[in-house]
Amino acid sequence: MLKNLTTTRVGGSANQMLTATSEAELAQAVAAADSAGHNVLLIGGGSNLVISDEGYAGVAVQIATRGLHLDEQPNGKVLLRAAAGESWDTTVEFSLVQGLSGLEALSGIPGNAGATPVQNVGAYGADVSQSLAWVRVYDRQTSQVLKMQNAELEFAYRDSLIKRTSNNGSPRYVVLEVAFLLERDSQSAPIRYAELARQLNVEPGERADALSVRQRVLELRRSKGMVYDPKDADSHSTGSFFTNPIVEASVLQSLPENAPNYPVAQEGFVKLSAAWLIDQAGFTKGYGLEGTYGFSVAQGRASLSTKHTLAITNRGEASANDIVAIARAVQAGVNERFGIMLVNEPLLIGLEL
Repeated sequence: MLKNLTTTRVGGSANQMLTATSEAELAQAVAAADSAGHNVLLIGGGSNLVISDEGYAGVAVQIATRGLHLDEQPNGKVLLRAAAGESWDTTVEFSLVQGLSGLEALSGIPGNAGATPVQNVGAYGADVSQSLAWVRVYDRQTSQVLKMQNAELEFAYRDSLIKRTSNNGSPRYVVLEVAFLLERDSQSAPIRYAELARQLNVEPGERADALSVRQRVLELRRSKGMVYDPKDADSHSTGSFFTNPIVEASVLQSLPENAPNYPVAQEGFVKLSAAWLIDQAGFTKGYGLEGTYGFSVAQGRASLSTKHTLAITNRGEASANDIVAIARAVQAGVNERFGIMLVNEPLLIGLEL
């Protein structure tokens, strides 16, 4: 069952299931499926997938490649190369043990290294586009292995060329290896997130001990159920289910004055807090559990996390339809209250909001 390969623990079976432990196996499995005309679903850590209860009508390929390597650079920096199937948090931890800084604020994010550039994974003011040098990919359209530089990936907020050229979880570019250009320094990259800066007793923009940053980030993520723990139902989710909406600045005129908003690179636009919108629309922590007005949506099998309104959790017996039912209720409620349509962050395989 595919549910056993995902952090939300929902999803049926695939027509065929393969595991690739080398780059050659991965490219060959995808190429063979393409030649046979089968649909292809790639599964890494399964932290960004909600798969239909009916399963997947095609070939599911689990990426289980491993390998972490360091290449010293002439400019004094270090290139950290990670196989696509390497655990992301293991990659971050390895970088810090090696005395490198730049990835520490991305500690504790579930999933594999190869998935991080797909949607420009980020947290606490950092994202992978800030330090990623290049990715090596298998291009299914040309059957070639390519090296794509940072600029070629056209990164945006939780977005990239790889994501935009994917179809229902099946990418044109299959990531084989990722490389990050890091500093050999015990100090972190500048702390960009106000909450994290307060926790570290530094001002935003200042640096802190990189290992301390990792520890504090892990503590913050655990407090919100954002570090996967088999014993904690609040962590049985895809993490943030909705992205923070980026809207025209004029939208602020229709929102309460205390609505959190943040500047973005795109002139005339701002980023809003999806968690705040959800909470203010009446969907508080634990929405959907017994005793809450949302209990009827999924009979308590799925709910918003009791620690964080952005996560939709499997309380133990949820189906994919239960997860999506909670998401639909939240999405509709926020749209009705604020006129803003939230967009899902995880891939919905065989499902729609």
